Parts: sequence; C-alpha cells; structure tokens
Amino acid sequence: MKIRSKDDIIEYFKSGYKKKLSIGVENEKFIFDDKLGSRANFNQISKVLEFLKKFGWSEIKEDQNLIGLKKKDQSITLEPGNQIELSGGLCKNIHQVCSESYEFQKQLDEACKKLELRTLSIGYDPLTELNDVPNNPKKRYKIMTEEMPKNGELSLDMMYHTCGTQINLDYTSEEDFKRKFKVISYLTPLTIALFSNSAIKNGKASGFLSYRSRVWQNTSRGGLPDIFLEDITFEKYADFFLNFPLLFLYENNEYKFSNGKTFNFLIENEKANKKNLELHLSTVFTELRLKKYIELRSLDACEWDCHCAGPAFFTGLIYGGLDETYEIIKNWKKDNIKEAYVATCKNGLRTEINGKDMLYWSKQLLKISKNGLQKRSFLNKKKNDETIYLKNIENILMNNLTKAEEELNKLKK
Repeated sequence: MKIRSKDDIIEYFKSGYKKKLSIGVENEKFIFDDKLGSRANFNQISKVLEFLKKFGWSEIKEDQNLIGLKKKDQSITLEPGNQIELSGGLCKNIHQVCSESYEFQKQLDEACKKLELRTLSIGYDPLTELNDVPNNPKKRYKIMTEEMPKNGELSLDMMYHTCGTQINLDYTSEEDFKRKFKVISYLTPLTIALFSNSAIKNGKASGFLSYRSRVWQNTSRGGLPDIFLEDITFEKYADFFLNFPLLFLYENNEYKFSNGKTFNFLIENEKANKKNLELHLSTVFTELRLKKYIELRSLDACEWDCHCAGPAFFTGLIYGGLDETYEIIKNWKKDNIKEAYVATCKNGLRTEINGKDMLYWSKQLLKISKNGLQKRSFLNKKKNDETIYLKNIENILMNNLTKAEEELNKLKK
C-alpha cells in the first residue's frame, strides 16, 4: 500500500473502525540472573527464547540473531535492555486477557527456573546502574541509543531501565475515537498516580512514586502534547504525525539515521508505504498514541496481583462507561491537567485536579468502571464477571496506598 498524501493516512486510521470491540494488552518484564542479581544478558535471553519454542512459539530473527517469537496474533519481543515484552492477541474480555497473560507468565517462569533466572514486573529497574545494563544486537536500538539522548536527557533510562503495561482499545467511528482519545488524555495524570510502581532507583528511594513516568516525561519523542488535550481528529493527528521527526529510515533491510527528516520527506520522494507508516507510528513515544486503535501507555508494569487491574479498569471506563467518564472529565481545565501531569509522578494520589485529589477522582471512576464491567456481563467459568479484576484497585483506594508506596515501606523496614 502506497502512502501518497495525508488523506491516505486518514484512511488508514479509518480502517481501524470496529463493530465488535476487542482489548489488546502488552506487558514488559525485566529478567535477572538469580545468582548474580544482575540483569540478564542477550545470551541468557536467547536461551529463554529457545526454551519457549517448546510451547509452540516460532522464531523471529534478524540476521542470525534470535530476537523474538510469534504465535498466531501474539508476539514476544526484546526491548533495548533485554526486557521481554509480550504483545497479546485480540481478546473479547478481561477473562481472556488475564488467561493469556497467566499462560505466558507460567511458560516464562518455567524457562527462568531452568536457566536460573527470575522475572521482575516493576516500572523501573530498582537496582542496576545504567552503564551495567547489557544490550542486544537489534539494529534499530543502535541508532536509538545514539539519537534519543539528543532531545531528552533521560532517554537512555527509558530504553534500558523501564517496563510498562500498554492497553490497546478500539473505536467504532471518528466521533467515537475523538471522545475516547480525549478521555484517555485527560486521565493520564490519574493513570500515572493510580498505577505508580517505580519508586526505587539504585536501591534507594528516588523521590518519585513513578520514576518511570518522570523518565518518560524527559524522553525524546515522549510526553503529553498540548494537541492531545484538544478535540483531536484523524486529520489533526495526521498533521501531528507528518511533522513528527522520523527516528530512523528503513531501507533495504537497514536502519539509517533520518537526520531530522519527517514522514513528509518519504511522501515527497514516493517512498512512503504502509510498512514505514506503521514503523513511524510505533516510534511516537507519547503517553498515548493512535494506530488502528488507541494505545494507552502510562501504566507502570506490576506483578501478578495487580496485573489485570489496569486493563479491567479502562475497559470498564472506555467500553462500559464512556459517557459517564466524559461527564467527569469534561470540565477539567487543560492547564490544571498539564500541571498535574508533571506533579503526579512525585505526589501520586495527593495530586489535585479541579480542587479534588486523585484519590477522590479515582474512587468516582472506579464506580463507573465497575458498573461498566457489570453492564458488559462477560462471565468466566465460575460465573464471575470482569469486576473481580478490580480488587487490587479497590485495595489501593481503601488503604490510600499504591504499589509504589508499598515498596517504599518495605525499603524502610
């Protein structure tokens, strides 16, 4: 598919319209050497991938290097510091999301036990110095390691030190997209506060509850652009995208420096196609982004006890309670949201928007999410609906204690 103009990009976004809504979740995890306490190197990660092939995964190679696995619509890929990411398939409900993630974790645990490794699901590596993180031979990361720090002082920390959870949600029309994108954008500070799980850096309190979010706010190509707080359309997003610098050029199976060129350069030189459109869309590292779906990207990674809570919370809000959620956020002031976005990675649920703290707003939204999930009425084999996955959030709000604050309490002891 050739991309000849902005109109083709808009049509690409429209091709994402769905009649039946699905949920996709991407989870990132650190892998540590259990004996040495250090991050796993590429040789060790390669052995993990080789082991996982016994579960029906097939290889993804670059040159002769095993850099990932795939199975149906799922994939396992490597981040720059050998963090492992599972990109799940399209799921109808949170029961399926949780089952898929549980099965992957079980397979990964078996591999790690065999190889004397262990996983850690947290937003920021709490132990390792940046210079001690082993890299891997994926070609694109060589260019990223050189390019990213030029426009963001913590870009290398983002690449090598962070893990997150991404939630992919569908839209049915452009109007539906506009409302969902606005709600998710406005909720970004609350998302960071509620799911903060990265308070420790180099074995000490970092001064932030979500140091991962602090890093992403100081990363090249990241942040929460002002345009995201407007009534954004496909055309406005296409304009934003067209003027967003390319991270690299991909030609003849080689990654090359873009030297500041934008996607307009590819269109003008008749080199723009669906493959490099999707590649460029995936290198926009903002708090949320548009592909053929909306990708929500502000959650710190967490362990199994809270793993399904984020996807359940947002499925209830966006698929089951969008109008009610919109009524809550519609009067929030944009300047207030931007201030809260910066403050929340340090202050968490104490951060205020429109005179109320995030604890208050989270409790209101939890009610909406719970009602939304009940309305969806997806039951598991035990006849439980999707609200069972909100238990972790209920505990956080009842105790006014996030995962990050739990970790800080353990550190003090």
